[in-house]
Amino acid sequence: MATTLLVLLLIAIVVVFSVKNIRMQLITRPVFSFFKKVLPPLSNTEKEAMEAGDVWWEGELFRGKPNWQVLHSYGKPTLSSEEQEFIDNQVMTALTMIDDYNIVNDRKDLPPELWEYFKKEGFFALIIPKKYGGKAFSAYANSTIVSKIASRSVSAAVTVMVPNSLGPGELLTHYGTSEQKDYWLPQLADGRAIPCFALTGPEAGSDAGAIPDAGIVCRQEFNGVDTLGLKLNWDKRYITLAPVANVLGLAFQMYDPDGLLGDIKHIGITCALIPTDHDGVEIGSRHNPLNMAFMNGTTRGRDVFIPLDWIIGGSQYAGRGWRMLVECLSAGRGISLPALSTASGHMATKTTTAYSAVRQQFGLDIGKFEGVQEALARVIANTYQLEAARRLTATGIDLKVKPSVVTAIAKYHMTELGRKVIDDAMDIQSGKGIQLGPKNYLGHGYMALPISITVEGANILTRSLMIFGQGATRCHPYVLAEMEAAGMEDTSAGLERFDALLLGHIGYASRNAFSALGNALTGSRFAQSPVSGETKQYYKDMTRLSAGLALITDVSMLILGGDLKRKEMLSARMGDVLSQLYLASATLKLFEDNGRQFDDLPAVRHVMATRLHLAAKALDEAIRNFPNRGVALLLRALIFPLGNRFKDASDKLSIELAEAMSQPGPARDRLTFLCPDFEGDTGGIAEVENAFIAKHACKSLYKKLKSAQKEGSLSAKLQPLALFDAALEISLITDEEHQKLVKADELRLAAIAVDEFDKL
Repeated sequence: MATTLLVLLLIAIVVVFSVKNIRMQLITRPVFSFFKKVLPPLSNTEKEAMEAGDVWWEGELFRGKPNWQVLHSYGKPTLSSEEQEFIDNQVMTALTMIDDYNIVNDRKDLPPELWEYFKKEGFFALIIPKKYGGKAFSAYANSTIVSKIASRSVSAAVTVMVPNSLGPGELLTHYGTSEQKDYWLPQLADGRAIPCFALTGPEAGSDAGAIPDAGIVCRQEFNGVDTLGLKLNWDKRYITLAPVANVLGLAFQMYDPDGLLGDIKHIGITCALIPTDHDGVEIGSRHNPLNMAFMNGTTRGRDVFIPLDWIIGGSQYAGRGWRMLVECLSAGRGISLPALSTASGHMATKTTTAYSAVRQQFGLDIGKFEGVQEALARVIANTYQLEAARRLTATGIDLKVKPSVVTAIAKYHMTELGRKVIDDAMDIQSGKGIQLGPKNYLGHGYMALPISITVEGANILTRSLMIFGQGATRCHPYVLAEMEAAGMEDTSAGLERFDALLLGHIGYASRNAFSALGNALTGSRFAQSPVSGETKQYYKDMTRLSAGLALITDVSMLILGGDLKRKEMLSARMGDVLSQLYLASATLKLFEDNGRQFDDLPAVRHVMATRLHLAAKALDEAIRNFPNRGVALLLRALIFPLGNRFKDASDKLSIELAEAMSQPGPARDRLTFLCPDFEGDTGGIAEVENAFIAKHACKSLYKKLKSAQKEGSLSAKLQPLALFDAALEISLITDEEHQKLVKADELRLAAIAVDEFDKL
């Protein structure tokens, strides 16, 4: 009897789903009505942001079954011979001209010779096409150049980065008219035109779509001719390079109250390019962004008239500024601030591994203490993660996609990782990090960190609104199309379209539910991996978590509908799952790109344990805080039926990583190359690195001295110089070895010294 009922039930289900008329009446039409009711309302700016940009690797991670071969197919980012030559010559020369202490504390500006060098050598033209005198460098080269400069000076790096990020150069390259490109791009390329872009104002920060600045279409005499144009009023702040700019990119709301262009009164956000010496343009005073020396300030305008052809792209681009900005920001946001953060990691890893090897307390190198090793391991692992994310994100941009979700992930998580790296480095280097002066290489970076956190979309809102809010809809294989079907004016056509999508969506959701449960029960044993060896399990575990993310996303959209937008803490946690999976993907990709180097494994193990732990933790917390408790119990049963067993990096992994990187070698070189050495450098970074190298070269001698102390032939209480002399007296070491030890100790003392001033 039970078997018969089961068979009848299965037949009924098959009939309902396979017979279109029955399916439409019993399933599609009710679901369609429900979907239209719970559909989250989108403002015009949200809709434009949703449609701007492309879905890239994050789409695979969001769908529950990543195709890892796709990740490996992206290729390894490389520099062209021209890019490498520029880095080896112009960039290295620029580094020799940078004295960050002087820039920040004395000049409050770059020295004139550095400004001139940046202009003359094309540092402001990295993204401008060659036909206009630019470099046309790749995103990877752009990132590498900014990172190397940032390893020595945040102020100098920001000065270079801004013209090559969101601003007139990028907007003109993508959208400018032929006349605008021919006039402006050569001037931007050779430094005659210094650009800034004014978007943020007192009433519009992260909500850039709400800018109150207005341009009213009108007619006015211009250069003696009656001209159709715009009368502009604006008040902008936090505008980098504004105090020295001679060309201003401006975003404003465009209105046509008299219908001079057509029937539309509110045309929308528009971007224009205006010389700063134009009548009515005011470049205000400087801001002081946490005492950094890069130029940042205000600009205002009162009844400033410009012709319509000053709109970037011409009058046909009127009202299209928001989409232009979102698309360009998706590239610049993935290059500039991540480059600064990665530079912080490389510099912190280089100096902190060195400092912990030359600084001694209680008769031991501080790098031997487990408390220090725990923090040092985080510095190294987070730097590996930063470098991995920098490369993968630049790869996407160089593939000519506009990965808006990926770049939001990169901006938020990489700036946060940069903050953690510098915090840990400061804890380890202690007094060395807080005493400002020419020897201090951490202090200015530490002071500047909150700037990256607040700009190009404040981090809190990037995490809670952008990553999941945009990613869930754009990356989902069905939801965006279903939203479009639900929004069709022809309801019958919309219903037909929705019916075609619904079956696929049901199958997709069912697959993810079974995948999440099956992988949880089997430890992901049967999930696919593109590689063998030690990293094999990481891919399997990420597939499991991807299925869990896809499942909870579908359930959240079904249960919460439009309310999901307002559940920011919940959506932020689900965004964290996607972000951690993206960062973990980047880590595994870097390991492959480096040729699966054995000495990279300690860093990879630490990073992957951390990423998987954080992804699972975010997923677990999203379930725990899900508003519907019954649904939460079901999600837990499917995703974590045996509990959350993903653990953070162990003490053993931390000790292994800290010890592996506390000596010179290829693995350390790969994680510090963005903080390069150059001939004649006498700054604090060079001092601590030289001491580190010299001390390591004496490793066998120190071991010999330690053995003699244990045996009693040398006193255990002697200070270094007295110890070396005593060892020489008993012929334990030669004169040459004595000199080598004395020199190493001189370098050690110079490295741990801090600056002193007669007066401040």
